[in-house]
Amino acid sequence: MATVSVRYIVDDVSAASAFYTQHLGFGIERQPAAGFVILARGDLRLLLSASAGAGGAAQPMPDGRKPEPGGWNRIRLEVQDLASEVETLRKAGARFRNDIVTGFGGKQILLDDPAGNPVELFEPPRK
Repeated sequence: MATVSVRYIVDDVSAASAFYTQHLGFGIERQPAAGFVILARGDLRLLLSASAGAGGAAQPMPDGRKPEPGGWNRIRLEVQDLASEVETLRKAGARFRNDIVTGFGGKQILLDDPAGNPVELFEPPRK
């Protein structure tokens, strides 16, 4: 399987990096600058870029809009026991957008990282 990279714009690279490494199983692959870090979890690379700085990802668009955290596009991380993960994250002070939702494909919940970017935690149905 090929490595997949996703970029999130964050307000505080250090806080976001700590969140993903301490709570969601990512490791730091490299941090070439204070405003940028590459995290890894399996074949997923998560590129965290500061919302302000000299990096290309933080540059305004031609119409003046500036990259900012948030929105609804998200990465999805599969977990084995969603209820347990949610309980652990709540105790650590994590913010969720909703409660656990159960559907035909499994269970999910939306977790906000420190900058407000959504992360979907997903538990597939038991076979």
